[in-house]
Amino acid sequence: MHMRTRSRNRLSGALDSLRDRVGRNGDRLKADMPYLSYHDICLYQEDINCLENDWLTDNNISFWEEYLERELLSKSDCRGVLLLRPSMVFLLRIEPSILNILSALPSITSATHIFLPINDNRDPNMPEGGSHWSLLVVSIKDRSAFHYDSLGGSNRRHARDVAGKVEEWIGYPLTFYELDDDTPQQGNSYDCGVHVCMNMRHLLKRMLETPVDKGVKMSLKGKGWDARRGRDEMLQIISKLRRKAERSLSPGDRRGRDGRTPPPRIE
Repeated sequence: MHMRTRSRNRLSGALDSLRDRVGRNGDRLKADMPYLSYHDICLYQEDINCLENDWLTDNNISFWEEYLERELLSKSDCRGVLLLRPSMVFLLRIEPSILNILSALPSITSATHIFLPINDNRDPNMPEGGSHWSLLVVSIKDRSAFHYDSLGGSNRRHARDVAGKVEEWIGYPLTFYELDDDTPQQGNSYDCGVHVCMNMRHLLKRMLETPVDKGVKMSLKGKGWDARRGRDEMLQIISKLRRKAERSLSPGDRRGRDGRTPPPRIE
C-alpha cells in the first residue's frame, strides 16, 4: 500500500511504470516531480497520483497530519495532542531500545493524546514498504491505547508492538483496546490510508469539542466514510494550497538554476 517506494507484483509494477511514463498527450509524467511544499512536508506527483486512486503514501499521511496541526489544532485551545509522523512511528516500532531514539521524539510533558499511524512493514531495510495502514491513539491521561483498523484487525500485532514502545516512552503500562466492531470498515483493498485520515480528523474534532472535565468518547461505532469523497476532499485541499502558493511566487522564483520549476511553497 503506502509509502513512496512500496513493493508491488510484476504486473502492477509494470502498469504503474507505464502510467508514470505516458500522459494523455504522450508526455512523460515524472513521479518524483515536487508538487507542493507545505511547511515541513513536500508532496510529489507520485503522492498526488496515489491519492487520486491508489494506496496512500507516507507523504500523504504526513501531509494530512501537518494540515490538521496547522488548520485545526493550532486554532484551538488544545495543546496536548501529538500527531506522530509515519516515519517516526516506524522507527519507534523497529528500534530495539527506546533510549536510542528518545532525543528524536517530541516532549510528552503536557501531552494528553498521541496519534500514531501504523504500517505493517516488517523490513527495517525498507522503511517505505508495507501494505496496510491503521491508526493507534494513546490516551495518556486514561492510560489506554485504542486501535482503529479498517480491515478487521489486520494490524493488531504491529499496533501492540507500538503500544509497548509507547509504554516505555511514557513510563507506565497501557490498557489496549482493539476496536474491531467500533471502526468503519473499508470496502476494498486500498482505502485503508483514507480511513486513517478520516478517523484521525473525526477523533481530533471530537476531542476539541469535548469539555476538559469530560471523558472523550473513543468509539467510532456507527460511523462510515465515503473514501472517494475523502480522497476528493484531500485533493481539493492540496490544490487550493498549491494555487495559493503559486500566487505568491515571483517571476524569479518560477524556475530554478537547474531549469526546473521549484514546487510552490507554503511556510
